[in-house]
Amino acid sequence: MSEEKKAGKEEAHEDVAGLDEPSGDERVKLTSQEGESYTIPKKVALMSELIKTMIEGDKDSTDIPLVNVKASVLAKVIEYLKYHVDNPAKPIEKPLKSAVMAEVVSQWDADFVDVDQEILFELILAANYMDIKPLLDLTCAKVASMIKGKNPEQIRKTFNIVNDFTPEEEEAVRAENKWAEES
Repeated sequence: MSEEKKAGKEEAHEDVAGLDEPSGDERVKLTSQEGESYTIPKKVALMSELIKTMIEGDKDSTDIPLVNVKASVLAKVIEYLKYHVDNPAKPIEKPLKSAVMAEVVSQWDADFVDVDQEILFELILAANYMDIKPLLDLTCAKVASMIKGKNPEQIRKTFNIVNDFTPEEEEAVRAENKWAEES
């Protein structure tokens, strides 16, 4: 084997350190549901409480399987984590003061959640599974902004929800929750 090939293999082994070993350039490999892998700095990965717990449980592991997260969604989650690792997200004021996300969160965050509903809901599931509270708060705030100021019919249309109430049932629900319409 040539010296260059040996050096390349040695370098590859040096990159793969245990997750708890001190190093300024530690990296973790996250593997999606489909088996697609993303190698990211450990500092970025530790923003996920799930990953932090997995690292504490298996200090020699360098590969974190995320079987409940699709590759395309994991890539988006990693984008969020990389941006916020050195730029922590500010807490989101509740209730939302506006249905316009840019008035509630930073422009970057508002742009980040300006995605199709399917992706938005996948991000909510991933943030919940990976236990990334700021991302979960952001994605849920986006859904709340989509509901804010709308009546039930508009909300059903926005989220493609079929109204399965009879007119009598709907009236009974409205009567029970009259207080909600007053605010």
